[in-house]
Amino acid sequence: MQCQAQQTSQQEEQEASSEEVYQMRSPSRDGIGKYYMGREISHVMGHQGASWLERNEREEEEKVGLALRNFPLDKTSVVADIGAGSGYYTFKIAKKVKEGKVFAVDIQPEMLAIIKEKIDTQKTDNVIPVKGDEMTPNLPKDSIDMVLFVDVYHELAYPREMMTSIYQSLKKGGKVVLLEYRAEDPTVPIKPLHKMSAAQVQKEMEVVGLHFVENKSMLPWQHLLVFEK
Repeated sequence: MQCQAQQTSQQEEQEASSEEVYQMRSPSRDGIGKYYMGREISHVMGHQGASWLERNEREEEEKVGLALRNFPLDKTSVVADIGAGSGYYTFKIAKKVKEGKVFAVDIQPEMLAIIKEKIDTQKTDNVIPVKGDEMTPNLPKDSIDMVLFVDVYHELAYPREMMTSIYQSLKKGGKVVLLEYRAEDPTVPIKPLHKMSAAQVQKEMEVVGLHFVENKSMLPWQHLLVFEK
C-alpha cells in the first residue's frame, strides 16, 4: 500500500509539473493545442508516412550525405536516433560507426518493425531497435555520444521530460544534433508547425542544461544545430 501511495504521489507531482510547463489552448489545424515555451506542438507523422521518409528525391532536396559528413561522429561512436522512423538515417549512420552502435528509438511499433526487417535484410549488427515512450527514449544513462533528431523534435508531446531524460543518457561532452526545417525561411515548402527557428530550438535546449555549439547552415532547407552536455 505504501508503494502504491508513493507512485500516486509521484504521478500527481509529475502532472502538476506538466501543468506549469505546458499550456493548453484550442488547437490549430496542424497542432495538438499544447504549447511549450510559446510554441505549439505539432501532430506526429504516423507510420503511414514511412514511404515519404524513403522518397528518392530526399537526397537532392535535403543533401543528406552532406548532413552526415557534418555530424560529430567517429567509428566508435554510440548514437541514438530519436524518432528513427523507417531508419533512413539510422542505417547510414551505422555504416559510419562500424565499431560503435546506433539505438533506433521510436514510439510506433510499426516503425520499429520496419527497422527490424532492415536489420535482417541488410545483415546489420550494430543497430538496436528501442521502444521509447512520450517522456523517455529508454536509453541507459551516461552512455551516448550523439543524440540525433531529424525533423522530429517539434512533434514531441513532452519535450521537457524527453530532453531531461536524454541529458541523463548523454556522456559528458556528448552532443545533441537537431535537423529542423527553417522557420525563418518562408520558401521552405513545409507546414509552419513542422518548422522551427534556431532561436526557439536554442531556448528549449538550454533550459535542460544543453549548451549551444553551432548552427551549420549549409543545408538547403534545414538547420543543423549542435548542442553539448
